[in-house]
Amino acid sequence: MSKSTPLKGRGAQLNTPNKFLEHVYEKRGDFLEFCRIEGEEADNNRTQYIPIFPKTIVNKVTSPDVGMQYSMNSYQGCEHGCIYCYARNTHEFWGYSPGLDFERKILVKKDAPKLLESKLKSKTWKACTIVMSGNTDCYQPAEKKFEITRACLEVFLKYRHPVGIITKNALILRDLDILKKLNEHQLIGVNVSITSLSEDTRRILEPRTATIKKRLETIRILSENDIPVNAMLAPIIPGINSHEIFHLAKAVSENGARSFAFTVVRLNGAIGGIFTDWIKKTMPNKADKVLHQIKECHGGTLNDSRFGIRSRGEGKIATQIHDLMHLAKRNYFKDKTFPKLRTDLHEAFKNGQMKLF
Repeated sequence: MSKSTPLKGRGAQLNTPNKFLEHVYEKRGDFLEFCRIEGEEADNNRTQYIPIFPKTIVNKVTSPDVGMQYSMNSYQGCEHGCIYCYARNTHEFWGYSPGLDFERKILVKKDAPKLLESKLKSKTWKACTIVMSGNTDCYQPAEKKFEITRACLEVFLKYRHPVGIITKNALILRDLDILKKLNEHQLIGVNVSITSLSEDTRRILEPRTATIKKRLETIRILSENDIPVNAMLAPIIPGINSHEIFHLAKAVSENGARSFAFTVVRLNGAIGGIFTDWIKKTMPNKADKVLHQIKECHGGTLNDSRFGIRSRGEGKIATQIHDLMHLAKRNYFKDKTFPKLRTDLHEAFKNGQMKLF
């Protein structure tokens, strides 16, 4: 791959160094040598699935900017390759780069269903919606092979426990049978992410995700089965998809979404460098303008960690985005509401089980 030709099928175009590591293993001939980080190794664009064995699977979310209390992630890293993904930084904690490694080295938690069941059976656990994909997409391509998400949904159904899903993959429709059963008890809410109606934009921004047509179809089919859908119009990136706000809101509403949410893009940690490299290779004519507008939304920097502001942005451009979203909600989502999921059924289920003893 020449330096001027973008790597096809991937979001990131390079592997940035891991900030926690001074040394890495590199292949030298027929053996691995522990050496200082210098340059990049020969490129191999295949995806690698790596099993890991955590002790727990349900995580408490402490950020005030995220609309969830608990999340779980059956996979770390994500082959979808969304260039803006905030989860890229977490790959460094596993010893990998947040760049191409994030998309090509997928950590698989095969014990997730067992760990989830253990959590839901705990006497101290109080039912609260657990969101699958708080970090990485639970329906990314790996799910087709490992079916961990499906197994976890069966656990949620068994224990009558509420679950939320965030995805941008039409693979969720494979599990429509379980979703319908969960919905009979008001235990499921689905969030489908759509960031653009342009396939040209989608292909470079989110290279291995489902097409826009498939995502809108997913919203429609879920909605036709009375499964509540919230559309995630996120992130809004000035100069890339900010002009589509009204069209996006109209499209998801017409396909049955009951609500929508959005964020203004922020590029924390290593993502700023990865995104900058990507946009200069894929959109060289508008790169400087887009980067400048993103900075305008975050006090002059790509990196914004301020609670309460980092996902909303500030300044003139961010205000314009918020105003457009407010108008879109008024025009296309009047009288629409997203239902609250039930928690009482899980408590009743546990109490019923305990009475057996």
